[in-house]
Amino acid sequence: MQVLSNARNFAGGLGSQTILLNSNHRLLSSLTRINSSPLSSLQCHVLTEASSGLCRGSYFPMPQHLVYSIISRTCFSTEAGTANSNPTEAVKELYDNMLQSVNVKRTMPPNASLWSMIENCKNHEDIKLLFDVLQNLRRFRLSNLRIHSNFNCNLCQEVTRACARVGAIDFGKKALWKHNVYGLTPSIASAHHLLLNAKGRNDAKLMVEVMQLLKRNNLPLQAGTADIFFSICYNTNNWELISKYSKKFIKAGVKLRQTTFDTWMKFAAQRGDTESLWNIEYLRSETMKQHTLTTGFSCAKGLLLEGKPEDAAALIQVLNQQTLSDAKKPGIAVEVEKLVNEWPSDVIKHQKEEDRKGIGCFFEI
Repeated sequence: MQVLSNARNFAGGLGSQTILLNSNHRLLSSLTRINSSPLSSLQCHVLTEASSGLCRGSYFPMPQHLVYSIISRTCFSTEAGTANSNPTEAVKELYDNMLQSVNVKRTMPPNASLWSMIENCKNHEDIKLLFDVLQNLRRFRLSNLRIHSNFNCNLCQEVTRACARVGAIDFGKKALWKHNVYGLTPSIASAHHLLLNAKGRNDAKLMVEVMQLLKRNNLPLQAGTADIFFSICYNTNNWELISKYSKKFIKAGVKLRQTTFDTWMKFAAQRGDTESLWNIEYLRSETMKQHTLTTGFSCAKGLLLEGKPEDAAALIQVLNQQTLSDAKKPGIAVEVEKLVNEWPSDVIKHQKEEDRKGIGCFFEI
């Protein structure tokens, strides 16, 4: 069985538009035209979700206008401030005023001062002052106000957001410890800010460090955690990590999102790993009745690898006729073109060096 020959038969059953391959061979001889419906460009709508919950304690409630201001800022920083950088004037002034309040006046500073300090952090030294203030505030609450509880987790979320924003990842990781001297209450939402920073820089090492902190501090994994994690693994081409941690997510009872299955199945199809692909498809089908464009084409590629072009064509017909909305049906043409021009080289690229020659012949016509 030769995959390209099967793919040609598969495409021949789909339609009449000719596609030329971009190298020394052809994968398909025609592009799909199902039920005589014209195919145009796909409009993709990506929906992202953000979640945050309030934990015990309501000290330092965040002003609404500041929430929107902070959320509107970028989540990522490509590098942290240098050790020799100086704190910004605005942060230093707030820092001095807050320390004078607790150490000299013996009163708690206004809530707005702390939120303003978080918002104005621009570099590593600013974050260093912020954590020093937090430690002083916690000490004052314990010794003078006899308040033993930590600040609410909303504060920790915004602190870790600021750390990720300026690249002060060392301080961001400190905020995830359950027992800390800063009075912070870590949550999975706080960890997501660091994971998003890792995603923005394709930093698999930081991702693993954050995952280890989650385990050590008993922070529960969530669907959003898996979504970010799988995306980083895909972007960094790390199948070993995605295979290892997928078991942890499933064992923890995390209900994976459709976008997570999209990433996972697309990755398996690009590797030509049909065994993993069908295992993932089984997990997906247990919670989701219908395919997306991505999972549907991933299964179609698996069928092609197994020498079943007619089944692959039938699956895409179902996608077009029953599953996909009218807005997403034009994406079928885009995906078929990717199957022609990109997928064979993707599969070959993901093979071991000694296996590439054999798999290359496998794709020849």
